[in-house]
Amino acid sequence: MNKFLNFDDLKKEWMQDPNFEREYNSLELEFEIALELLNARKKSGLTQKEIAERMGTTQSVVARLESGKAIPNIKTLEKYAQATGGHIHFSIT
Repeated sequence: MNKFLNFDDLKKEWMQDPNFEREYNSLELEFEIALELLNARKKSGLTQKEIAERMGTTQSVVARLESGKAIPNIKTLEKYAQATGGHIHFSIT
């Protein structure tokens, strides 16, 4: 029987590899944005298709936004936030 690990467990295991840790840290912003988008959609109870319809785009665009493979522009983030009933909060710490 296969045991499925959650993301936090996998991350902890993989972060023991210095090369993985360095690469992961270089992508931290992308991961953080993707996680925020996923959490906003989960909280809204909407599907990717429903978000896409509200944004005036396609489900595949929403999937790419949520994948963390690219940093979306501010207007796109704003549309996504509005589609979920949320808003964008920005801070530099």
